[in-house]
Amino acid sequence: MDNSILRLPAEQLFEEELNALIKAEKDPIPEGWRMSPRSVKTYICGGKVGKTVITPKYIGHERLVEIAIATLVTDRALLLIGEPGTAKSWLSEHLTAAINGNSSRVIQGTAGTTEEQIRYSWNYAMLIANGPSEEAMLKSPVFTAMEDGAIARVEEISRCASEVQDTLISLLSEKRISVPELSLEVPAKKGFSVIATANTRDKGVNDMSAALKRRFNIVVLPAPETLEEEMNIVKTRVEQLSSSLDLNAVLPKAEVIEKICTIFRELRNGETLDNKQKVKTTAGVLSTAEAISLLCNSMALAGSFGSGEISDDDIAAGLQGAVVKDDDKDSVAWKEYLENIMKKRGAAWSGLYKACRELNE
Repeated sequence: MDNSILRLPAEQLFEEELNALIKAEKDPIPEGWRMSPRSVKTYICGGKVGKTVITPKYIGHERLVEIAIATLVTDRALLLIGEPGTAKSWLSEHLTAAINGNSSRVIQGTAGTTEEQIRYSWNYAMLIANGPSEEAMLKSPVFTAMEDGAIARVEEISRCASEVQDTLISLLSEKRISVPELSLEVPAKKGFSVIATANTRDKGVNDMSAALKRRFNIVVLPAPETLEEEMNIVKTRVEQLSSSLDLNAVLPKAEVIEKICTIFRELRNGETLDNKQKVKTTAGVLSTAEAISLLCNSMALAGSFGSGEISDDDIAAGLQGAVVKDDDKDSVAWKEYLENIMKKRGAAWSGLYKACRELNE
């Protein structure tokens, strides 16, 4: 494993776990897969194989993971929907890493995504010189997945224009891709599927048509139900991320993680955790993923400019950027939260309150 690479794909980062599961496999393996659905679930949700501990990649409803895996055994595509930061892309990557050993067949959906990126395009220099040929064709991740009987990923599908989204309808229905320029039709091999993700906050940007939705089995990934569950997710991911970065700081203590998750949940839900007081919500989602990012940034501040242990000033700097995204609305909501909620929580919160108030002055 090359430690100089900033972000390794899941199949390399967890290669030891994947190899242990493959070696210990006893259940039937679907065609085109590297391991059985049961082993894929163990890889995603955690467990133990022999002496190898399988770390959980997704902490949440295991039944949702089972539904997602079972969908990929059939000829249906999978659509993961949820709020920002609910681990849609993370789950998508790890599913393909476990099933195919290659999570790199990805199309990132944006307003600039074209039909060619879904199907295929051409090397125009070769096309002009020699005319259409297979050598001149640039195959999309979906194209190569069909050829190899593997899974392609389409991230943020609702960010793509409607006509680009609809390119997938025929591919998912007919399970073949046509190349009229070469009078060629490429059928999908067994094992081919698509995992798409969609953000509920993008609803209305480019709504998916009913025809396209019918080609997917939809799994909705919820936000963590409890504070303890969210803290567990944050703690696990911060440990994983910090191990690959030179942050030069100790991991955040449990009380630090609890404070961040408490603030995020209360501003996200519009009320305190004890349900006794209403709170103004902010324009941003304040997702679990943002809590993870905030703590990693706080560790970087502490390691680069502090003692190596996260201080209230380090947390306050991250909170200011995470919470206040829309100055007019969020600044008011954040100041009210500081004065009406955080200030009244006693000595345990006083240091963080003072650090956050100083940044707001």
